[in-house]
Amino acid sequence: MYSTNLSYNSAFKGQIPYRLFAKREMLPPRNDILWRIERGAVRTLTWSEDGTFITLGYWGSGDLIGSPLSKIKPYHIECLTHVEVSIVPPHLWYQDVNALLSRIQQGEELLSIVHRKPISLRLWQFLVWLSAKFGRDVEQGKLIDVNATHQEISEVLNTTRVTITRLLQEFEGEGKLLRRKRQIILRSPHLSPSHSLNN
Repeated sequence: MYSTNLSYNSAFKGQIPYRLFAKREMLPPRNDILWRIERGAVRTLTWSEDGTFITLGYWGSGDLIGSPLSKIKPYHIECLTHVEVSIVPPHLWYQDVNALLSRIQQGEELLSIVHRKPISLRLWQFLVWLSAKFGRDVEQGKLIDVNATHQEISEVLNTTRVTITRLLQEFEGEGKLLRRKRQIILRSPHLSPSHSLNN
């Protein structure tokens, strides 16, 4: 069931309607439009036959998302934050070639990270990828502005929540990151994706 409190923003930028969604809402499945994220973060996901969630990607400001970009069924788009999206009808898709190319590149990059070994390297490179996409500079390093749970991270990286929790504790102990409630700050000297790990 989708929330009924979705409403069009009263402002129309370039005659394209905007819609607002709350955290954890699902964007309605539409085969006739794409959504451009103007503000916020979402994840695309499906699930396996046994009910295990499979995260397909994380998307933020400037990214295009929507059912026409995937052949995977079921296909859902979940808001990780409050989200503002604009509606892009088919006759305007040709104007967004750069956004579509960026989506392909990000998808391939994430896919390559998911297959890295050992799992410690896989997790670290995923955190660096998130910080590049959703991070903002703070005094201690780069704050990841998406509060992904340990369970959600484990679903992306095809491992267990317990493993993610253990590795994050190890990274924190080694000074690679700081944790504040659900927020993660990557320490600046360690931000290179190729930074070697001893785990």
